[in-house]
Amino acid sequence: MSNSKLKILVVEDSAFMRLLITDLLSDDNQLEVIGTAVNGLEAIEKVKDLKPDIVLLDLNMADYDGLYAIKGIMNDRPTPILILSSVGNTNLQPVFDALKHGAVDYINKPDRNKSKMRELQVELIQKIKSTSRAKPKKVNISKAKVEVVAKKRRKKSDYDLIAIGASTGGPTAIERVICSLPADFDIPIIVCQHMPAIFIPQFVQRLGALTSLEVVAATKGMEPTPGVVIFCPGHANLILSGDTKSPSIDFTDKVYREYNKPSINAMMQSAAVIYGKKMVGVLLTGMGKDGVNGMKDIHNSGGRTIAQNKESSVIYGMPKAAFEAGAVDEVLDIREIGNYLVNNL
Repeated sequence: MSNSKLKILVVEDSAFMRLLITDLLSDDNQLEVIGTAVNGLEAIEKVKDLKPDIVLLDLNMADYDGLYAIKGIMNDRPTPILILSSVGNTNLQPVFDALKHGAVDYINKPDRNKSKMRELQVELIQKIKSTSRAKPKKVNISKAKVEVVAKKRRKKSDYDLIAIGASTGGPTAIERVICSLPADFDIPIIVCQHMPAIFIPQFVQRLGALTSLEVVAATKGMEPTPGVVIFCPGHANLILSGDTKSPSIDFTDKVYREYNKPSINAMMQSAAVIYGKKMVGVLLTGMGKDGVNGMKDIHNSGGRTIAQNKESSVIYGMPKAAFEAGAVDEVLDIREIGNYLVNNL
């Protein structure tokens, strides 16, 4: 029985937190903490020796921090890494850097009130199980730098909207796609990334600094506009309302079973009603089936649908489900999607 348990390495410089986390995880008989490390250097060695299924990692540690550990682990023995850190309470940039260097997902640790850790138990266990399904690969950041694709001279696009959905592994994938688009890209873009509401503003700010396009968080009444990337907020389900002449952003109280707040299906399905064959759906890495119904509606309306391939997905869940549902026209590597949007729409 123990052989089927998920083996976890806990990397945390606080002895109290190491004990508390181990205790919280021991309540689930599918999980086993097989070791701990107090800093990034020790974490790299423990991963080599213990070969865990997943690393649960703090970012703020003395001497050798979490980012040092991530770089070393992903270079020596790529292993799914879940960040558990309070750094996101004040600054999410280190979290986005960690994800870019190969960490799979992030969960916010209570900053001062350690007793609140117990309230995270259910979410923490669920995240550990989902993160363990990731297939991490070595990350070469220098090679991973995105080059903007030179846009060919062409007639105005036949499409009036691109809707992009992503979950686990999405921030890095979205960054890659958006940053490969030129400044004169003329199709409005709406993005739904499964992410807590407090993270969206900083992700929008980060992405806006990396791309020549304008990146904004959605507000009610906003109209999709060429040259602007609109992000769904994390506290609501965004929908598009109106008609093709005057579409606008709205929000709905409807609960979506596959994923709620923000729902990719809510965004894509409502957009398909308005835009029909004049829209493109793009479904990127992530666990579960959110976005599948949206991709179906876009496909059935005559629009074009693109899914990220298995090889470049951190978790090949949502794109796989959409493909198996017959809702995908093109399956592309994440490195190819930006080029496709520029030259084939």
